Amino acid sequence: MEEIMGSFKHRKVSEMVKSDDGEDMISQLPDSILYHILSFLPTTDAVATCILSTRWKNMWTIVPNLDFDDSSLYSTCVFGYPLKVTCFMHFVQTVLQHRNRPTIQKFRLSCRVCFSGSHVCAWLSSAIKDNVQELDLCLFVEEPFSLPRCVFDSTSLAVLKLEMNCVLELPDSISFPCLKTLHLCLVTFHDDTSTQGLFSGCPVLQELAILDCEWMNLKCVCLSIPSLKSLTIDDLPFFGSLDDLNGCEIQIDAANLHFFKYNGYLTNEIYVYNLSSRIDSSIHIALCEKRKQLAIHAAKLFTGLNNSSSLRISVGSVMSLFVADDVLDHLPVFHNLTHLHLSKRLENQTIGALVKLIQSFPNLESLNFPEVSFYYPSGLSKGCALILRVCYRDLSFAWQLKKMT
Repeated sequence: MEEIMGSFKHRKVSEMVKSDDGEDMISQLPDSILYHILSFLPTTDAVATCILSTRWKNMWTIVPNLDFDDSSLYSTCVFGYPLKVTCFMHFVQTVLQHRNRPTIQKFRLSCRVCFSGSHVCAWLSSAIKDNVQELDLCLFVEEPFSLPRCVFDSTSLAVLKLEMNCVLELPDSISFPCLKTLHLCLVTFHDDTSTQGLFSGCPVLQELAILDCEWMNLKCVCLSIPSLKSLTIDDLPFFGSLDDLNGCEIQIDAANLHFFKYNGYLTNEIYVYNLSSRIDSSIHIALCEKRKQLAIHAAKLFTGLNNSSSLRISVGSVMSLFVADDVLDHLPVFHNLTHLHLSKRLENQTIGALVKLIQSFPNLESLNFPEVSFYYPSGLSKGCALILRVCYRDLSFAWQLKKMT
């Protein structure tokens, strides 16, 4: 182990535990506190403390958290240097073999250089065997890869965060009886059936984040999760022609949802059903060439969020409702909405759409603009007069007037 650690040390560990006058302060602390301190360190640093003294020699083996990140390889040497890659893999394997704690609280693994499908599967199987509660994976793969079957029927996992740039291959049956947090990033969903099975296999899920994922293989997926409280969908940035994008239908049935956030081009049709509680919503829609389709999709999304008590929207979100005729006329009334925040600059061309939108918010109490910009000197007074005319209670404005040249 000491030979392996030689490749990862960037400074003398002894310097970490001595005060300015040379006195060793940390070693005087009780073991329980030392274990807690070590749990916040990358595993390479935690293991490095084994050379300090006899007391420290095996202390790292009791630490509940494991954090392996191969970024240290390409920050200090030639990218992907084979000897360093082999050393990293050997280090992870050795740490897992020498642990003296029966359970793992958190297992974080980031492999951007040192990815090996067989090694990663073995490490994850070991973590699942030790009843890991939180799994945080960042895997950059260059070949087809599937997570081991045992991950998808873990009875101990409460948190699963997966960033992986490939198709998410899923088994026929999935059971996460204790999973409360699920984050998916960069994955490509394989098909409707397997994707539906993933979300259906999380009966107590409370937080779901789908970040920059590919939906192109899907036609329709239903997120029917009664326990869900927070949902974030951040669509993948797209730099080609939007004509090449085929959206799918996403149905959200979450009666206890408290927070919903969407960011993207809204190429998918998102339907929100059966919201019984008041929720905080954040909608950031990017404008694109398909304006009529965008307006229809935006109207469907906003219609499902009419129980919102607080709404944060971008200028693009406002304009997306205004680019097609009569879309705003068919929006429902947001009786619970009391707070509206425009997250980007308000301009002349936005005023008309915003005024029309506000008519759907009869109980609005506060309206916040972080920045206001008008092209004409009279724009400020005329624009604000229009807005104030349709607001029934005291409104608070925060703006900075910018002169346009």
